[in-house]
Amino acid sequence: MVELLAPVGSKEALVAALESGADAVYLGGKMFGARHYAPNFTDEELAEAVRLAHLRGISVYVTVNTLVDNGEMPLLIDYLRYLYTIGVDAIIVQDIGVACIAKTVVPHLPIHASTQMTVHNLAGVQFLAEHGFTRAVLARELSLDDIAYICRHAPIEIETFIHGALCICYSGQCLMSSLIGGRSGNRGRCAQPCRLPYTLVDKEGRNILEGRDAGEYLLSPKDLKTIEHIPRLIEAGVVSLKIEGRMKRPEYVAVVVDTYRRAIDAYLANKTNFTVSTQDHKDLAQIFNRDFTTAYLFGKEGRFMMSDRRPNNRGVRIGRVIDYSPREKTAVIRLDEPLALGDMVEFWVKVGGRVCTNVTALKLQGQDVPEAPAGRAVAIPVPSPVRPGDRVFKTFDAKLMERARAFFNTGAPLRRIAVDAEVDVGEGRPLTITFTDVDGFRGAAATNFIAERAIKRPLTAETVKKQLERLGTTVFALRNLICRIEGEVMVPLSEINEARRKAVEALEQARLSRYRRPDLSPRSITLEELCPPDKAASAKAKTELIVNVDTLEKLEAALVAGADWVLYGGETYNHRSITADEYRQAVELTRYHGRKIILNTPRLVKEWQIPGLRKELELFTEICPDGISVGNLGSLHIARQICPLPLHADFSFNIYNSAAVCFLTEQGVASLTLSPELNFDQIEKIAGWGSAALECIVHGYLPLMVSEYCVVGSFIGALHTGNCNQACLRGEYWLRDRMNEKFAVATDQFCRMHILNAKELNMLPHVMKFIQLGIDRIRIEAKTGDPAYVQRITQLYRQLLDFGEDHPLLIKGDFSTVEHADITRGHYFRGVL
Repeated sequence: MVELLAPVGSKEALVAALESGADAVYLGGKMFGARHYAPNFTDEELAEAVRLAHLRGISVYVTVNTLVDNGEMPLLIDYLRYLYTIGVDAIIVQDIGVACIAKTVVPHLPIHASTQMTVHNLAGVQFLAEHGFTRAVLARELSLDDIAYICRHAPIEIETFIHGALCICYSGQCLMSSLIGGRSGNRGRCAQPCRLPYTLVDKEGRNILEGRDAGEYLLSPKDLKTIEHIPRLIEAGVVSLKIEGRMKRPEYVAVVVDTYRRAIDAYLANKTNFTVSTQDHKDLAQIFNRDFTTAYLFGKEGRFMMSDRRPNNRGVRIGRVIDYSPREKTAVIRLDEPLALGDMVEFWVKVGGRVCTNVTALKLQGQDVPEAPAGRAVAIPVPSPVRPGDRVFKTFDAKLMERARAFFNTGAPLRRIAVDAEVDVGEGRPLTITFTDVDGFRGAAATNFIAERAIKRPLTAETVKKQLERLGTTVFALRNLICRIEGEVMVPLSEINEARRKAVEALEQARLSRYRRPDLSPRSITLEELCPPDKAASAKAKTELIVNVDTLEKLEAALVAGADWVLYGGETYNHRSITADEYRQAVELTRYHGRKIILNTPRLVKEWQIPGLRKELELFTEICPDGISVGNLGSLHIARQICPLPLHADFSFNIYNSAAVCFLTEQGVASLTLSPELNFDQIEKIAGWGSAALECIVHGYLPLMVSEYCVVGSFIGALHTGNCNQACLRGEYWLRDRMNEKFAVATDQFCRMHILNAKELNMLPHVMKFIQLGIDRIRIEAKTGDPAYVQRITQLYRQLLDFGEDHPLLIKGDFSTVEHADITRGHYFRGVL
């Protein structure tokens, strides 16, 4: 049976989800959750949430889906043990190191791979299955065909998002909030820079979208809505249909869950006549929307996927202004949809932005009315001027909100579990009550009072039923009663009520008993015990220099300037593919200079790219570089099968702790790039932990986002027509923000967009720190810039590595001659929140 999975960010949202029809909920505690700014749950509240859900047979998944550093591991281990003890059904994990620790600390606790793990191909799912994951939440960039293919072959459960907000970047691969403002999405504190305004500019700084009917929110996608496609997702084999929205209010949870619940049930009940009512579509839009999209399920929508004119809730259009009286401050609206007192509306005025107001009065033909139907002209007070022709949107529907709140503010359950009762009593015996629910669980209790012969009013079945129906705030409702009363007896009502209470309590315990797990060992465990430091690895060789390039010209420039290693291939920022002959030349050229080379594979590999990846790996095996770099779990899985060569795990793995280092080392990874979000203190705690060579990025314009969406193709390339005109090849483009910072836009050979940081990472004055920490390689990102730039930067780092503290720049302590003003030290000193 397919599962409807609901978001829960507060206690009210939990009740809303339970009462509106969720099969499972996902929520977070106060630590380690990717929605830090939601109310979330204390430990005590988590335990109660699990109890409430489990009484109803509803599963609870807890988000432990942030990156965790070494210093937080003791807290994490204690937290995992607590989640296990209170009976959560699974944890949702991003950090592969966290998953490894969980497998050891709480081996009977199922693990789901968060969408933050960027699982986007079958090979990635297979890798997770091999390592104990029970479910994978797929990336939201997949097509329905890809989802169906993965579901058909996946050895574990597959979960996909069906409704809610979208990230424009692949989840788990976004550094924009982190590097701009220090608030890391990977740590649950995303500041949502994608919802801010940007201008697409050319080399001269000109707005190239001027006059093209485009808004300024160029990275803000519409919301996902798939309700009409539920049958196709179910038939594709998706096990869990997930609604996004842990930051949303409980009314949102109630309306969206209820609407999808009824749609799923309707399809399963009658697969040949599935429809979604117009009202359901309207309700989904009314409760929250940035307009709707199906994202990438049926292809790339280009600009049609974007909410470029408004990054937040737009409500539902209900009409246009036909008149406005400045003296009375009253607008007359021709309604396309009903309007009522208590609603909130917003006018999209041609001049001056938005005008919002509550509907405190409503006149229809001069008469005060509580509501007005579609098709009529109504007058409402509006404090600021609006103009005829302005569009009017309802952003708050009082009746819908009232209906939504009925799911969680009544104080008593709406969805109850039917129970049958048997009562047995006779003179000289206690009255016994046995409850049996629809799932077959039983609970029984007896009165302390021994039934006596009745003198006045003997006990009747009607009296017993009346007491047993008083189930109040429990989750149960009496369905049938079998009452066996022998003779005319008397039992006090208070005794019957107490026995009922105890029988209900016993039934609750019976229902909860199915969730019990084996007890944990009373002794906890430390990170050092889980991943013992490799003492042999502490004696490091000298720190080497590696340069990441995407052309042969840049590769040669790096070698001539003194790079020990080059990283070549993968995505190019010039929109062209690297040929097999160029890969051969790269290896030959590196060998000629007596240096080492790692050949790169794409950071992202969707199913259509898998044959190309396999062919590329076979080529690499033939030409035998010094290593092969992989950027995702699927590529790692395939590379281990094909290549006998040393493997390198790139920064896209988000390697943030020693457990992740140890795990990847065990998978045959010979070297890895640490997360750019680590600071020096955190790096020091990781260095020397495993045998894999550690690498840190020290220079270059770091990629902040990678996306299937391309702003250039969408707004000037006519991508929405199905045939992009490749405008990206005709110029260079930047996104300029409100602070006048310019972020370069690069497109690769797979038509993915990469947004690069506006500031250049520069760690020239601090090279010695990496040496002192025992870092094996420092890396220059040199896919941007020309060969002359590559040679100049490589020479500077080469000289600093060679001369060390004796380098003139370090002696003088003045790097102004080799640094420009627009640089950043990244997170090496400040770290991330």
